[in-house]
Amino acid sequence: MTYIPHSSAERDEMLETIGVKTLDDLFKDIPAEHRFPKLDLPSALSEMEAGELLAELASYNETNKEMASFLGAGMYNHYVPSVVDHILRRGEFYTAYTPYQPEISQGTLQAIFEYQSLMTSLTGMELSNASHYDGATATAEAVNMAYAISRGKRTKVVLSPGVHPHYRETVKTYVQMQDIQVTGDDVSNKMDMSLESLVDQVDDSTALVVVQYPDFFGNLLDYTDLITKVHAKGALVCVVANPTALGLFKTPGEMGADIVVGEGQPLGLPLWFGGPSLGFFTTLKKHVHKMAGRLVGETVDSRGEKGYVLTLTAREQHIKRERATSNICSNQGLMALGSAVYLALVGKNGLKQVANLCYQKAHYAAAQFKKHGIRVVNDVPFFHEFVIELDEDVSEINEHLLHHGIIGGYDLSKDYPTLKNHMLVAFTEMNSKEQIDLFVETLAEEPHA
Repeated sequence: MTYIPHSSAERDEMLETIGVKTLDDLFKDIPAEHRFPKLDLPSALSEMEAGELLAELASYNETNKEMASFLGAGMYNHYVPSVVDHILRRGEFYTAYTPYQPEISQGTLQAIFEYQSLMTSLTGMELSNASHYDGATATAEAVNMAYAISRGKRTKVVLSPGVHPHYRETVKTYVQMQDIQVTGDDVSNKMDMSLESLVDQVDDSTALVVVQYPDFFGNLLDYTDLITKVHAKGALVCVVANPTALGLFKTPGEMGADIVVGEGQPLGLPLWFGGPSLGFFTTLKKHVHKMAGRLVGETVDSRGEKGYVLTLTAREQHIKRERATSNICSNQGLMALGSAVYLALVGKNGLKQVANLCYQKAHYAAAQFKKHGIRVVNDVPFFHEFVIELDEDVSEINEHLLHHGIIGGYDLSKDYPTLKNHMLVAFTEMNSKEQIDLFVETLAEEPHA
């Protein structure tokens, strides 16, 4: 079946409007030999044949459904209850766009409002938007917001080297054409970076300090003292948080953070080969006018009945473009709904149970590594990720692991040259004791430090 978007009459009318007689005239500036090149394409397939081909190609992938996975580094293999996907696939949510018209969008607006409420409770903050594309863009938007809060008078951002490398690169991409200096993550041994050294880099020109909790290496650090000292110097603090860890440990809000952002994928979203995902963003009420993204508020209508609306839209890019702090004017509404369903389903106790399973399994694995003579590098408490040191190149070891049905950890030398032969390994509720034992024993077969 062929889809023809425009009739001949419509095409003629458009050509006449722009002052061109024929389609050939429209493309006359393109050299003739390049206008309609002969493409070496295979013959067309029927729908049935195309489905069979795509299924065959998909079968070549080796996923965490068939293999034991110990790869984390920002995206995690958690259990997703079936009800999450069931709700997401409902037509009224699956096809819904940004709810500009509240009178016909109450369901979507309420879903976003519930998501915001859950995220503020989870992070210990006062306000949440809904939402950003992923944790990296949420972090970059925190930088933009801090710069806007200072009205451009503070132009320095201190990034901890313990922040996800991709997040740091995204921040630098965002600010490359702005008068913002990024510093803090250019040290030799990234794992030895002290919090005091971060504070030392804060001066009168610093708008924001960004730290991660737990950090990229899995370390659990209490940032309360750091935040107090940074505030004393007039700067703000953004904490990039793992939402699963917040079910078990002290929230960034309790530490005094000004902004809390992160990757929402652990909250009921599959890995999906890298996306789509969700970037959550929470902050204090006093910063609401500088926050990017959608914000849904609860109100009452003319009859006194509860209703939901997009609120404070005058701060949005699509309303006041020249005064905007961000060009983000969309939201990951479907993904936010998925996370809201997940959090509502598991509840406070369920999330705590998930976090505890992750914690206990990681610490069991660490004990097994040590028993087999494999060095665990982390010397402070960690959550469900930690670093091990090996004698061989991590990429070669991961190839060996694949032959045993195991997806190994992250090669830290990709981002930290001083951490050659160091592997970041992750454990979730999805890893059984048998899988962990197999992973440890298979690594123990290899030479190690």
